[in-house]
Amino acid sequence: MLSLLLAAAIAAPVNPYLAESPYPLPHRSSAQQDATPTAGPTAPTHALKPDEIDYVHLGPGHFGAFISPAYADGRRVIWSNGLNGIYKQDAESFRVLAHLPNGNPDTFEEARTDASDAAFEENNDGFLALVHAFREARMFRDLAGVYTMVDRDNRFYVGLKRGAIAVYGDVGSADSPIEKKGEYVLPAPITGNLIGINMTFDGWIVVATEHGYVVAISRDLKQSRFVKLQHSEHAAEDSTRPGYGWVRNSFAIDERGGIYVASREHLHKVVWTGDKLSIDARDGAWCEPYSNTGGDGTGSTPALMGFGSEDHLVAITDGDVRMNLTLFWRDAIPLGSQRIAAIAPVSMGSLKLDAVQSEQAVVVSGYGALVVNNTPRNVPWYLPKQARPLLISFLGSNPRHQPFGVEKFVWDPATHRLASAWTNAEVSSPNGVPMLSLGSAEVYLVGARDNRWTLEALNWESGKSDFRYTIGGARYNNLFSGVILDEQGRPIYGTTWGRVRLRPKTSP
Repeated sequence: MLSLLLAAAIAAPVNPYLAESPYPLPHRSSAQQDATPTAGPTAPTHALKPDEIDYVHLGPGHFGAFISPAYADGRRVIWSNGLNGIYKQDAESFRVLAHLPNGNPDTFEEARTDASDAAFEENNDGFLALVHAFREARMFRDLAGVYTMVDRDNRFYVGLKRGAIAVYGDVGSADSPIEKKGEYVLPAPITGNLIGINMTFDGWIVVATEHGYVVAISRDLKQSRFVKLQHSEHAAEDSTRPGYGWVRNSFAIDERGGIYVASREHLHKVVWTGDKLSIDARDGAWCEPYSNTGGDGTGSTPALMGFGSEDHLVAITDGDVRMNLTLFWRDAIPLGSQRIAAIAPVSMGSLKLDAVQSEQAVVVSGYGALVVNNTPRNVPWYLPKQARPLLISFLGSNPRHQPFGVEKFVWDPATHRLASAWTNAEVSSPNGVPMLSLGSAEVYLVGARDNRWTLEALNWESGKSDFRYTIGGARYNNLFSGVILDEQGRPIYGTTWGRVRLRPKTSP
């Protein structure tokens, strides 16, 4: 039955301008589904030994690992941008090949970061631990370029905080130094930090800003087009809280020029016509409100569901205190329906939670959609709302505060209903983006058990925990990084101070 369900799903179209690689941009494809055909590990549950874990120190902020197309000799590299510059790693050996510093005076030496991890290892509970977490979190105020991508020509695009796109590359060999290839400064009156990056199917770079601008830039960096989203009149004053701007997540793009951006209270479809960005309904654009009783808007990047002859939908979690999975019709609305095709409350089954919110994209394949809970438990009375993310980030493995719950929903195209398919109430995904492997029919996520970080594998069809690997302590905190699978199906994710690759053995 599972193989039939997986085979029946029409795959998202491959963007010909992105790198032909396992992971060219955040959430893996322009559709932002966090699903890959690559088979992941299936070794039985065990604690990973040192020879099953590759770790490299890079410094903070290397959330993504973006894999290049193959070089002439067949090698690939991993590109990433963090607080202390751009790194290029060999995709097979995992060693650093090149580093281009960005001038940040704090170089984050390994001894300094080891001391920080040791402090969290000794104590990640209570007021003193929160003070330590707050001090470390301050470094991310200056982080830019969280959303980056690699194109088919092995050009690495980084959105800079000051309103520019920088492009990096090399001289054509994996071992060569990193070079800056160009930069495009966004024209006035565009304001706001860059949030998100993607590529149209005719090769234009697209970025959004937290103030509600969507910008398309030609790959030669000579032209741009922009549009301001509807209802963004007060976006600047609504973006004063770091990480919670009027637009605070990336966006999806379909093969026909639809660009799906979530703002504080609306989901927008902007249309790229090939020459302009349009918010005009005559071009197929639309803007639809969604529920936002919690006030912060959605924590998810929109993900596309349905291609070809399937129903064409887009999925987000809404902004309610107990969030709802919400589906919108992407194109024409069927007779008798409305723009919002379905809403399903997320309660995490037997947990019966009153507050559920996710800071991750919805994982989508076929008509299935998976969400995780990122709302911490047992929040100290003295902790203000804006500091609560510390409980799931630096302190995310703490059993007192870690959130629990993973839930999958399924859309029924015959009845146009969205219903819960299963819930796993025993698994915790404190702060990371899961990845669905269609090759092994498992959802991989970084979890936590007994104050140790783990890699969890949930069966996509049943939600059962098939196996898990215990990784270790504070060094292996994924800190909002997502799991990706490389060509060999090895899980990779960013950590607080570096990057990890797991190589679970099938036998001792």
